[in-house]
Order: sequence, then structure tokens, then C-alpha cells
Amino acid sequence: MADPLAATTLLDSGAERDRLRAAETKTLGAVQRELAYPPVVSTARGLSHFGEHAAGWLAFGLLGAALDRRQRRGWLYATAGVAAAHGASIGVKRVVRRPRPDDPSVQVLAGTPSRLSFPSSHASSTTAAALLFGGLLGGRVAGRSWSGRLLGLLVPPMLLSRLVLGVHFPTDVLAGSALGLAASSATKRVTDRAARRAARRGRAAGR
Repeated sequence: MADPLAATTLLDSGAERDRLRAAETKTLGAVQRELAYPPVVSTARGLSHFGEHAAGWLAFGLLGAALDRRQRRGWLYATAGVAAAHGASIGVKRVVRRPRPDDPSVQVLAGTPSRLSFPSSHASSTTAAALLFGGLLGGRVAGRSWSGRLLGLLVPPMLLSRLVLGVHFPTDVLAGSALGLAASSATKRVTDRAARRAARRGRAAGR
């Protein structure tokens, strides 16, 4: 016999999901009413194409590795970190299987490679790219590191673009960005360990 308490909990959780989806759909519609003008939509589509499958960021990282020989290994590690952020977001998507926005109040203004919404892969790869690539750029601008500056310059427009295009809910882009942050932190730890090992080998070889 089914447990009535378990059934009630399941219904409650389903109702909560419905309320959250309704609230996010309302927010999405409001964002589009305020911002979805032709120039903004065109820019958002450009960002979408650049970030699709993290291709633009991966190309940027490989270009950095080709041009910056002194930090080539760092650029390659950073590029791998961006790829890992993107791959992790795809994995979470397939587990969560949250459908993309589908409501008459929301215009879908761009194509997507799948119907899965949570988290935003564009947000994941862009956040990881801003932090990892920014860390390889020397100096500070206006008192901020390049990582912090790129985080502010690149991430909000990419996150907002996904809402303007109607292809993600707000929590999708926030979760995607958090995943990109986690991936960049893990990549930095791996890079730091590799640098320490290389330094130890260099000291041992010099003895």
C-alpha cells in the first residue's frame, strides 16, 4: 500500500516546482518586455553563437597558448578547465532534464542544440573563461585583477542574453555561473599542483 505521507510530499514538491516555474516564467517575460529590442536581440544572438558548445572560448584559449609561449601550459590548462565546465553543465542537464521555457508569454528568439535547460552551459563556460583566462593576463586595471574585471565585463551580458532570447530561466543561468566558478577553482588547484611539481623537478635537476 502506498504511503499517503510520501504521496502528499511528492504532490507538495510538484506544486512547489510549478510555483517556481511560474514565477521564473513571469520574470523571463518581464525581461523580454524591457530588453528584447532588435539591437539587443542581435547582440544576444551573437553571444549565443560565440558561446555555443564553448567554441569561442576554446578558440580564445588555444590562441592564447599559441601567442603566449611563456604561459603556454597555463593557457592549455585554462582551456581544458573551460571545456570541463561546459562538459559538466551538459552532464548535469542530462541528469536534471529540466525543459526549456515553453509559455505563450515567452518568445524563443534563438535555436538551441537540446531541449534541456538547467544549467546554462553558456553561463558555465563564460564564467570559467573569465576567471581562468583573466588569471593569465598580467597587471591590474582600475585596481582590479583581470579575472575580476573580465568576470564583470563578460558574465552579466552572457547571462542576460540567455534570458533575452527566452532559452533559459533565471535559475539556469545562476546555476550555470556557479558551476563555472567551481570548475575554475578546481582547474586552478590542478594547475597550481602541476606548477609546484615542475618547480620541484627543476630544483632537483639543478642540484
